[in-house]
Amino acid sequence: MAVQAHATAKYVRTSAQKAGLVLDLIRGRDVNGALATLRFARKGVARDIEKVLRSAIANASQKDGFGGDVERLFVNACYANQGPSQKRIRPAPMGRAFRVVKRTAHLTVQVTERPTAVSVTPDAPPPAGVDAPKRPRGAKPKAKRKTVAAGRKKKPAARAAAPKKKKKAAGRTKKAKA
Repeated sequence: MAVQAHATAKYVRTSAQKAGLVLDLIRGRDVNGALATLRFARKGVARDIEKVLRSAIANASQKDGFGGDVERLFVNACYANQGPSQKRIRPAPMGRAFRVVKRTAHLTVQVTERPTAVSVTPDAPPPAGVDAPKRPRGAKPKAKRKTVAAGRKKKPAARAAAPKKKKKAAGRTKKAKA
């Protein structure tokens, strides 16, 4: 069974939306590629996400059943949930006050060990209960022939080509002076 581990950083001083943009870059990548991506990302939250990813890798290496090869780990899931927001007040003109919302986020990264590739001999019959596909995967079904409906009539050629007559506009008529 593949080893799974996760790490969470809570109350990180960024918005969940901004963190989500960086997390989208590493989702599904192997851990070395993800670390390289985070190292050169031009976002401030990338350093916090890198710390969480390193922690998740360390958690996976401590689990029972881990193969010991960090190269086989990949980022299975990563997301940012919204944390509590701090409300502050900023002075505004004429004695007013504007509210400033300082957002926080909870960052979670989950890593999973890739399963080892099992080779199957091509001469082996397919497992029981599995039917062979009727057409190759991805092939489109054959197109059906289109038939003209029996009740439909075609327009005569002379009528279709004839120009349309303009209708006279119903305008106002001049009234006779009495």
